[in-house]
Order: sequence, then structure tokens, then C-alpha cells
Amino acid sequence: MTTMIQVENVAKIFTLHNQGGARLPVFDDVNFTVEAGEALVLAGASGAGKSSLLRILYGNYKPTSGTIRITHAGRPVDIVSAVPRTVLDVRRRTLGFVSQFLRVIPRVSALDIVRDPLLARGASADEASARASAMLARLNLPERLWNLAPATFSGGEQQRVNIARSFVDPSPIMLIDEPTASLDAANRDVVVELISEARAAGSAIVGIFHDEAVRERVATRYLDITSFRKAA
Repeated sequence: MTTMIQVENVAKIFTLHNQGGARLPVFDDVNFTVEAGEALVLAGASGAGKSSLLRILYGNYKPTSGTIRITHAGRPVDIVSAVPRTVLDVRRRTLGFVSQFLRVIPRVSALDIVRDPLLARGASADEASARASAMLARLNLPERLWNLAPATFSGGEQQRVNIARSFVDPSPIMLIDEPTASLDAANRDVVVELISEARAAGSAIVGIFHDEAVRERVATRYLDITSFRKAA
């Protein structure tokens, strides 16, 4: 197997500048790897630092210490020390983030939002449209909504657009944060299928799933974040 993520000695302490510089330790000395085709589920109680770790892996948060090597274009890139241009390239080609929230873009249709990653990776307009349409249909989004901007969609509809965008062309590494939070049972099943298919195609997945049934169907391995908690 190919190691896609290698985390070494990662720690995070938040400094609360609006509270006199108080320091809030989150976790310390986190070490793990994720291989291609694995689904590592982050476990632990609310507040344990699962979402913080996911954002550190994506490069949104900077850890207090440690390294995170992402296999990108066949070589390891430390996302912690990489320059912004490299981080953006890693995100464009290797590292995807699937949130439960859609960043609504004014006047851009749902179909165009889902097509965009395919076009960015070189697909023709016809191919991108066909694949985006198929993914929206699979996630049971009514066709009458495809050419509308999602600003007025329900939370569940927006979430399905976001999932469609992420899974229409799965990234080699996918960071997934509560993708089924606003979905009904039928669409939760579709998301589980999409994750399984991405894994089978070689994607490495790190995710947070509060739905126990979904978590058990998705996980190949668990990482309990509470075991890395740092005492205050």
C-alpha cells in the first residue's frame, strides 16, 4: 500500500487572545499514517479536537508543533511548512475536504458547482455536465433545481450539492466532516456507497461521523483523539 498521510508528533494549543492570552491545549504528540484505500474514522467525545485535527490536515489550522506529510504527485509534501502556492496545488490535485456546509456562490447553479472540479482537472464540458448530472441524480436532488443557485435550497439540499461536488471526481485523499448530518436514510446510504467506491478506487479517507451506524459501515480503522489529550 501507498502511505498517503503521515502525521508525526503533532500538537495543538490554542491561544485565546481575547481572554488574556489563556492557552487551551487540545492534543499532544499525535502520530498516525493513512494508506491508500483506508478509511480512518476520528473518534472521541465532542470537544476532543476531531474537527481541529481535520483542519490541521487540510492546512487551515497550523499545529503548534509536528509535521504532516501528504503524498502529492508521488512525493511527500509537509503541509505544515509548505508555501501557500504549494498548499493550493495539493488541495487542487490531491487533498479534498468534504464539509456538511456548502459555501454558496451567488448566481452559480448547482450543476456548475458540481462540474467545476471536473473542468479544473481537464474534463470536457460535455463530460463534466454528464457526470455532474448523474451524481446529482444519484443523490436525489430534483432536476428542476440543477440550474438554480443553491442559496435558497434547504440545508439537506445544499449538503447534497456539496457531496456531489466532492465525489464526482474523488481526490486521492478525502477529509470528511459529518457528511450525513442533514440527510435522510436513503441519502445517507448513497453517501456510504460513494465513500466505499472512493476507497475501492484508492482514495485515503479521514472522517468524522457522529452517526454510529454510518461510522461502523465506513470505518476500516479508528483513531481515538482523546488518547492524545494534553493536560491543561
